[in-house]
Amino acid sequence: MRREDMLAGLLAQAGSEGSELITLRAVVEEASELGAARALEQMGLADETAHEDLAELRELLRAWRDAKASAWKAVVGWVVRGVLALLLLGIAVRLGSEDVLR
Repeated sequence: MRREDMLAGLLAQAGSEGSELITLRAVVEEASELGAARALEQMGLADETAHEDLAELRELLRAWRDAKASAWKAVVGWVVRGVLALLLLGIAVRLGSEDVLR
């Protein structure tokens, strides 16, 4: 039985018999599963290779995050080196070692 048919039958049952708790729970469960299936279908993740696609996307995202973190570390490293070089240059000028710098 298709999910749409199951949901329609449960709604008809709830309408004819009243709203018992178990019927309402079944309606909610079927409706949520149907909605999830539709969402996956609309995103193109309803086929057999969807699991592999998601694994690839996770791997790509992890690689992007690693590259971004490495880039930030490199930028911070270069900034620190530049500041230290300027500090050493300032100390050399302050101590009167301009001749060494030329």
